[in-house]
Amino acid sequence: MSICAIVAVDENWGIGNKGELLISLPEDQKQNFKVKTLGHPVIYGRKTLETFPGGKLLPGRPNIILSRNPDLAVEGAIVMHSIEEVLEYTKKDPEETFFIIGGAQIYEQFLPYCDTCVISKIHKSFKADAFFPNLDNLKEWKLLSREATVNSVKGVSFAIWTYTRIKA
Repeated sequence: MSICAIVAVDENWGIGNKGELLISLPEDQKQNFKVKTLGHPVIYGRKTLETFPGGKLLPGRPNIILSRNPDLAVEGAIVMHSIEEVLEYTKKDPEETFFIIGGAQIYEQFLPYCDTCVISKIHKSFKADAFFPNLDNLKEWKLLSREATVNSVKGVSFAIWTYTRIKA
């Protein structure tokens, strides 16, 4: 089993502000996020679900929602209530890649269990109140690859950087 965080960050590793994405990049969503996660389980928090259009699940992939609320039920999704429960679930399918897709607390809690991070690095700074850990400052992470820069219709450019955890 493999656990991969996938996230878009600005130049300061910001990921959100006031519960919303900093910017929505259609090219990143279609050519990176969707391509990589389609058919694979995605793990995210309840607050992230609330930011999806219409609060609807992501189609074409099992949706695992992490919530402290023991009464939360979301039709079509698997709701779990602790990181330990999610990690135990991931062990059931050793060949699968599980994608952590947010928000900030979920990324922070799962980063120690990730072996890969796919980072869409946006070449701009935004006002942010939620951040992803700066992997360039963490000795256990190494930049594995950088894809070519893409210019978005939103007037910014970004590139996909893939990091791997250094095995001790």
